[in-house]
Amino acid sequence: MLTALLVVLGFFAGLLGALTGIGGGILLTPILALHFGVPIRQAIGTSLIAVITTSAASSSVHLQRHTTDIRLGMTLELATAFGAAVTAYLVGYFNRNVLEGLFAGFLLYSSTTILLRGGKVKDEEEAQEEAPTPSDGITVIPPYEPQHYPLGLSASLVAGGLSGLLGIGGGPIKVPVMYLFMNVPLMVATATSNFMIGVTAAASAMVYYRRGDILVEVAAPLAVGVFLGSLLGARMAPRIQTKYVVYLLVGIMLYLAGHMIVHLFAGGAA
Repeated sequence: MLTALLVVLGFFAGLLGALTGIGGGILLTPILALHFGVPIRQAIGTSLIAVITTSAASSSVHLQRHTTDIRLGMTLELATAFGAAVTAYLVGYFNRNVLEGLFAGFLLYSSTTILLRGGKVKDEEEAQEEAPTPSDGITVIPPYEPQHYPLGLSASLVAGGLSGLLGIGGGPIKVPVMYLFMNVPLMVATATSNFMIGVTAAASAMVYYRRGDILVEVAAPLAVGVFLGSLLGARMAPRIQTKYVVYLLVGIMLYLAGHMIVHLFAGGAA
């Protein structure tokens, strides 16, 4: 029963992660910690496996459509992987309450950022997606030239640090930065983020595995569900009105942040 529940949870997280380009770790880490009783450091390490799976499944679809900017992704990944590896070592020096507080704050930040750009940005995305017509599996992308690489590298370093510290892929930072500041179409930013988050998560997952903070019995069924959900999400992305998925994701993140804050205060009072 528990295995089936983890598969369903992974499927839902992978579906949303692939559609929005932020990976599934942002949902799985607090759910594992709050509702499955997994210690926060092991929840972080286990969710990194799901992030890697999301990237592997969705990137294969995006690469077929030629919507991934590989050169941009590998350039930004240099800073992201470095930040992820460093903070993965430092996480052992943080206690549970500090990590949960950081994750609650990150959830609030991510949900606010996505909500603020959700209306205008997603409407523009839908307008862009109506114009290009897929041909032989290849999506037509309007011409663009990435700008402000120093800003992108700095943001990627921060995103990598949060990935190693909190078990997420860094997508909630990289997607809006690429779109809002680097002049990258949102479709390309989402696909490129899905491509990068797997490498980012792998850089810190090795550290967590060596420390024994990855629960294989939990990660395995989650990975199965995440893989299936990510494949479906990547194939649905050009056809679905993603603003509805974004609003659902924001609602879930706000609920988890509130739940975790209440849990922290209840623990402190006890």
